[in-house]
Amino acid sequence: MSAEQHDIGVSQVAAAIAEPARTKILCSLMDGHARTSTELAAVAEVSASTASAHLAKLKELALVRLHVQGRHRYYSLADKRVAQALEALMVIGQNTAPSFRARTPDRLQFARTCYDHMAGTLAVLLHDRMLEAGWLEETDEQAYRLSDSGTAMFQGLGIETQDLSTLRRRFACPCLDWSMRRPHLGGSLGAALLQTALKRKWVTQDLDSRALVLTALGRKEFGRRFGIGLPLVVEGNVKVSKIAAGSAEFGNIR
Repeated sequence: MSAEQHDIGVSQVAAAIAEPARTKILCSLMDGHARTSTELAAVAEVSASTASAHLAKLKELALVRLHVQGRHRYYSLADKRVAQALEALMVIGQNTAPSFRARTPDRLQFARTCYDHMAGTLAVLLHDRMLEAGWLEETDEQAYRLSDSGTAMFQGLGIETQDLSTLRRRFACPCLDWSMRRPHLGGSLGAALLQTALKRKWVTQDLDSRALVLTALGRKEFGRRFGIGLPLVVEGNVKVSKIAAGSAEFGNIR
């Protein structure tokens, strides 16, 4: 890239960020979550059509990425460099990112099915723990492989990972969680993990919704095998230990 092209690129990106509505959109995505154009329109205080135009421009300049999840379309920052640039600008401008909190029913937000695998707070915690422990390794943006220790961990759960890898579907991949707006584990490995949790009665499935109910056994086993803090039963209520998703109260535990 020539110096002139570099200058033009900088000015285009600077102009895109400088527009107030786009600044609000970008700043609202700095928490690492993905959001719909409707949500971002509300954040930016513009119409849906105007937000779509802004998002198209930001996508064109590689400042945001589009994630298509079935019928849903979400936007997130393109990568951590965009967040770093915004943080630097906020330091200079002595500004702060606007706050945003999505509203999702507690029962569904904590644990639910996503097609044939697990979603919600519980699933995101498991996903993050698998990466942190080195059981899952990223091969690219949309795929994982198991490390030797990860293979041993899943085999300890009775999951034959070699058989899963021969299926005509993706083995393990990140699936964007619509309530947490962060990935949980999808693919045949995610489906096998859900079936194991159901079979072992770690979670039970509602008959009339996609909600999953964490059992007392499940809380114990997820904590023992994965090392994550989960809700505790106290006189019929639910108390939540300090976990990656923060402290909260949930009502779906038996």
